[in-house]
Amino acid sequence: MAIIKARAAIGRVFYQRCFYLFVVLLVLVGGVPFIEPTSSGRLMVNIVGISVVIAAVAAVGRTALSFVVVLLLAGPAAAVHWLVYTTGATQWTVLSWGLSAALYAMTLVYLLHYVFRREVMTDDRLFGAAAAYLLIGVLWSYLFALVGHVYPGSFSVLGSPVSPEGYEYLYFSFTVLTSTGFGDIVPLLRQARSLCVVEQLTGTLFLAILIARLVGVFPPVAGSAKGKQ
Repeated sequence: MAIIKARAAIGRVFYQRCFYLFVVLLVLVGGVPFIEPTSSGRLMVNIVGISVVIAAVAAVGRTALSFVVVLLLAGPAAAVHWLVYTTGATQWTVLSWGLSAALYAMTLVYLLHYVFRREVMTDDRLFGAAAAYLLIGVLWSYLFALVGHVYPGSFSVLGSPVSPEGYEYLYFSFTVLTSTGFGDIVPLLRQARSLCVVEQLTGTLFLAILIARLVGVFPPVAGSAKGKQ
């Protein structure tokens, strides 16, 4: 019963659940690069990361099962985010990447299930689709970071075989997702290149399926089509 009450309380606070997730993801993608790497700056980045975790729980916790599953991933992810801020230890950083990737992957699954259900397309679902697209880029940034850690030399930055740092993974992920091409950061090893291919295919298929879903919601009117003939 406590889980049901907590889920209902979050639903009342975050009425437009997907809108809040979309906003905090935009802040993460577009705002974090302007924060200086000072102690207060790292605190702000940590707050943004935890805000994304909370918004993810609110967005997909529409049933008791999804709420519990995402909450079980969100709790450790938020705790390790804080440990990274307080200690800065490498092992906590890598664990944070893994937990965040698992949380965002599960959030993406539930979010896509919600967006593509055969029901009326609402504003919240449209924001959910936009949030899902941003979430793909964020998820793959953590996957790229994990590959770069496990397989040193997976990437080249400005021609040198060194691993990207911090926000550079997020930047690289969105250049792959939007197919803008490789520039200053290039995948070198087959593991990194394979992840790039999967992300490009995922982004392309997502947009194609979303457009088909919107066309199905708003089919052409037969009467108006006959009148044009």
